[in-house]
Amino acid sequence: MRGSGLPLYLLSAVFSLFWTPSAGLKTLHLGSCVITTNLEGIRSGFSEIRDSVQAKDEIIDIRILRKTQSLQGTKPADQCCLLHHILRFYLDKVFKNYQPPDHHIFRKVSRLANCLLTIKKDLRLCLPPQAAVVKALGELDILLRWMEEAD
Repeated sequence: MRGSGLPLYLLSAVFSLFWTPSAGLKTLHLGSCVITTNLEGIRSGFSEIRDSVQAKDEIIDIRILRKTQSLQGTKPADQCCLLHHILRFYLDKVFKNYQPPDHHIFRKVSRLANCLLTIKKDLRLCLPPQAAVVKALGELDILLRWMEEAD
């Protein structure tokens, strides 16, 4: 009596799910942090709203982030912390205050924010909170000097 090939097929399908890397997932090594995320999906989501958002940008002579070169110069030990703070800025200030023109754009922006929130949750704190406070207060003179030189 011949057995059905269905159980073997199902078993091989289950194994292929566990052993095949998920499409679009990329592992990022940012100093002491290692995160896995779907950068292709995030970029695709952004490209769907980019034209709509950039068409409303009236401040063309100022850039918050110049080019990727400015971020590439970050020391590996600081990359995790930098990304954590940039994502916190986008999530706490940008996405919370953005007023999309319609519900369609709102859903796409919300999906993008959720993707970035997932990455942020995967990042460990870059410094223990009290150490970060002491560090920031101790380096306040750098900020003050920069402000004085901008005058």
